[in-house]
Amino acid sequence: MKQPVLLLTGFEPFGGESINPSWEVCAALQGEPLDGLRIEALRLPCVFGAALELLDAGLARHAPALVLQLGQAGGRPDFTLERVAINVDDARIADNAGACPVDQPVVAGGPAAYFSTLPIKAMVAALQDAGLPASVSQSAGTFVCNHVFYGLMHRLATRPGVRGGFMHLPLLPEQAARQRGAPSLPLATQVEAVRLALRTAWRTREDLRVGGGAES
Repeated sequence: MKQPVLLLTGFEPFGGESINPSWEVCAALQGEPLDGLRIEALRLPCVFGAALELLDAGLARHAPALVLQLGQAGGRPDFTLERVAINVDDARIADNAGACPVDQPVVAGGPAAYFSTLPIKAMVAALQDAGLPASVSQSAGTFVCNHVFYGLMHRLATRPGVRGGFMHLPLLPEQAARQRGAPSLPLATQVEAVRLALRTAWRTREDLRVGGGAES
């Protein structure tokens, strides 16, 4: 019997960086067993459209039981579990192919938004209980992270029982060293956090009823 898969996606470097914590974490966890499943990592290009083509290939190849997407969020000091993906591409900078869409839908005619189907508050609580900084985020932005988050949830809407969501990671120390005052966390800490987030997501079917909102 084929071992079920937890699909973990990360991005190539972008914005002039030579490294991206989301992919470094994925690479560290590739092939690792977790609760009877196997973690499979997928590297996505930081390119509108092309990232979803690679995602489609990964979903077809692995038929995962659960999907957690990772992205880099420079300036954020903690691990942030994204609540919602919105149907808009509105780039502040160009992607790695030079595209800079403005006010374009991710999926023409698609719903305005999708909510994560992962237990994001339980995941935040598990991380905090382990002494790791974490919070719920109300926005995944409008760049390629949101693009693939929305694209994933649109696809999972037709795959009953498969849950998915997105988690943003802080910079790595070697990135922060070039950005004075930028918060960062070591790779080993980030790997530990994502492993725990995956385990909690898989084991938890009903999310916690605790506050996780924001005033703005």
